[in-house]
Amino acid sequence: MELNSCLTATFSFVKIKNMSGSKQKIYLDYAATTPMDSAVFEAMKPYFCEEFGNASSSHWFGQRARQAVEKARGQMAEFLGCAPEEVIFTSGATESNNLAIKGVIYNRVNRLGNRTNNLPHIITSKIEHHCVLDTCQNLSKNRLAEVTFLPVDKEGIVNVAQLKKAIKRHTILVSIMYANNEIGTIQPIEEIGAEIKKINNQRSPVDKIFFHVDAVQAANYLDCRVDKLGIDLMSFSGHKFYGPKGVGALYIRKGTPLSRIQDGGAQEYGLRAGTYNTPGIVGMGEAIARVVKNRTQTRNIQKLRDKLINGVLKNIPNSKLNGSREKRLANNANFSFPGAEGESIMMALDLAGFAVSTGSACASENLQPSHVLTALGLPAEESHTSIRVTLGKYTSEKDIDKFLAALKKVVERLRSISGIKQKEKKKLTDDFGC
Repeated sequence: MELNSCLTATFSFVKIKNMSGSKQKIYLDYAATTPMDSAVFEAMKPYFCEEFGNASSSHWFGQRARQAVEKARGQMAEFLGCAPEEVIFTSGATESNNLAIKGVIYNRVNRLGNRTNNLPHIITSKIEHHCVLDTCQNLSKNRLAEVTFLPVDKEGIVNVAQLKKAIKRHTILVSIMYANNEIGTIQPIEEIGAEIKKINNQRSPVDKIFFHVDAVQAANYLDCRVDKLGIDLMSFSGHKFYGPKGVGALYIRKGTPLSRIQDGGAQEYGLRAGTYNTPGIVGMGEAIARVVKNRTQTRNIQKLRDKLINGVLKNIPNSKLNGSREKRLANNANFSFPGAEGESIMMALDLAGFAVSTGSACASENLQPSHVLTALGLPAEESHTSIRVTLGKYTSEKDIDKFLAALKKVVERLRSISGIKQKEKKKLTDDFGC
């Protein structure tokens, strides 16, 4: 079809111009989003025009779409090692995280009432994504839940003993991200799951603690089998693993009491109202099925990440790696460059043809210091000198070589400008005594 030909050509153009490591652009912001895999796009195309039925309709057209939705559900379930009916589709990770956290709390409040002297208790960490932090803060503000925000160590890792100590008699939910979107730190999810299981074995079923994990950054690189990890709820977003934007998934272990957070139809087992995004769901299913097939690429990505980290720390004086050197995602590196403002580094690199970020894409318009780096103990002035560099399957060794050379020049230039400004400031202070 004419539309398909046009879209295919567009995808090829984007890939060639931005992903090939050419002089035009080198993309190093894979934590923000990934380019859609061409095979994923091919799987989606029929459901835009040809297989256009509403997956909730009972007739032939609708059932053709429904079969595609259920195939994708099975692909997600196989990846997670769970039953297909334990997977529901959403618009993305933000909705999945909201549904997981609010759904558990609303269910408890609906069943037992809002007793302000014994609110349901949530434990999360200070370095979660804003959609988790804001959800928990709003529940606390509206007196629907009590929330404990756990600190992390200087590498950004939650202390399991501290988490265990924070558990109360009325704790019903623990929400800890698998891997951080800014610094790539991997949390001890399996260990936390095991501790929660031990505690639950000593509790009555009505007082069970449920374990939610935001696995958005982890899906590409880490084992997400839910039984192995001891997880009850797990959130995903398609565009983080070479799938489409605007579609996500939430794993819900059978028996987890969850209330819907939006009213409407009975789609997704009555938990998520709204017309199925069939093309997006098909694309997400195909993308997750390809994750395991492409795991061999992880070793190469990690090798390039290590080359990047070693090159920066060796060749740029007074540079610092933020987060854990060992317990981090294979594609993530976050640096601070005291004396050079991070936003300026990012913009200068963009002009030089390199796409990086200063942290979470969702917070890119926020001039406040990163809440993640602040939680690690970095002062605000150092936090503002940081950039995040994230690699992907289209990153080459030549890309890293070019980036290292460009970054060194950018940081040196910005530090020299900063030094001049500091001298001018000191002169004004000396001259006017202020």
